[in-house]
Amino acid sequence: MKLEQDPELDQFRGEVRDFLEKHRPAVRTKGRAGTRAPEAEDIPALRTWTARLFEAGYVGADWPAEWGGAGTKDALRATVVGEEMARARVPTPIGAGLLAAAALIHCGRHDQQNRYLPRIRSGEDIWCQLFSEPSAGSDLASLSTRARRDGDDFVVDGQKVWTTNGQHAQLGYLLARTNPDVPKHAGITAFILDMTSPGVDVRPLREITGTSDFNEVFFDGVRIPKDNVLGEVDEGWKVATTSLVEERSSVGTAGIVMLRTVRDAVTMARSLRRGSRPALDNDAVRQDIGRLYAAARVNVRLGQYNLSRALSGEADPGDAPLAKVLYSECNLALTDFGVGLQGTDALLTEDDPEAIAGGWWQDAFLYSRALTIAGGANEVLRNMIAERSLGLPKEPRGS
Repeated sequence: MKLEQDPELDQFRGEVRDFLEKHRPAVRTKGRAGTRAPEAEDIPALRTWTARLFEAGYVGADWPAEWGGAGTKDALRATVVGEEMARARVPTPIGAGLLAAAALIHCGRHDQQNRYLPRIRSGEDIWCQLFSEPSAGSDLASLSTRARRDGDDFVVDGQKVWTTNGQHAQLGYLLARTNPDVPKHAGITAFILDMTSPGVDVRPLREITGTSDFNEVFFDGVRIPKDNVLGEVDEGWKVATTSLVEERSSVGTAGIVMLRTVRDAVTMARSLRRGSRPALDNDAVRQDIGRLYAAARVNVRLGQYNLSRALSGEADPGDAPLAKVLYSECNLALTDFGVGLQGTDALLTEDDPEAIAGGWWQDAFLYSRALTIAGGANEVLRNMIAERSLGLPKEPRGS
């Protein structure tokens, strides 16, 4: 399936490109690769950017009309928007609001939808997703953060980690265990958490990139009103799956990101020298770029193939995990190449005015390691593909 073959979609693609070029937010991007937590000074611009994306109908089009959407999901148009945003390297809507919105729309009460969805659209509320824990990442259902009922409240104790935007968020989309005496998927409840509640302690984590995109969050006797339960008590896993599908669907545009990065590598290879000649004239460099370009095209086609299967009702549980594993592994090879091509100049970072591409490749190289873990560790996703798609025996697990 080629999205470019539809004249109507071509026209829509042009409109999206024009919009993104005209309204691109003036935020810090130098030396930063990937979808990252923003700098504090960029928050106002990103709130405005989020509102503009919603107002233009490029985000949230599948929301019910009552909250500003069209009420129907046009997967092809949504894919075009995602591709063009990836190609233009513009920020996505701020925070985890889209993930929270998916849960609110599918599982929330009407009063919750009426209260929170308009503020997600306007960019007023920044959300964070409080799912992963030190001992429950890819195996999320093993989470141990507890929420016990106490009158009209639930009292939460525990810890979350790898929380993007936790330092900026007003609201958290929290999973906690409310019943330890049932199978692990059955005793989880989803909550809406006011991040300013007493007992919430957000601690930014400094990463190898030198930034703090993630946080660890501690809960010490945090009280959450029962009205902030999202969905039903002990049915939080059903709520969470709406968000996990939304999160992993973003991998569909990863091939576009990789394709643009390969083209950036070509530009860099033209400007760098190997002896008296441009690096691009070197046979080994050209072969490496050829392999990376082929890998990028495969990623693009796989995204389109998975979309086609989803539209025809033939989607397989292994489709999204396969796309994520393939992209993250190919991205490792691409960033390795980009840094290696620079030779000793790869030691220069964004703080050095002579850094190539403002230090972008160095940041991408370091961040690419995180992408093999984010959204599900590749080792776990490979098991999912083997067991759910290929029907292979389950991996033996210790008692």
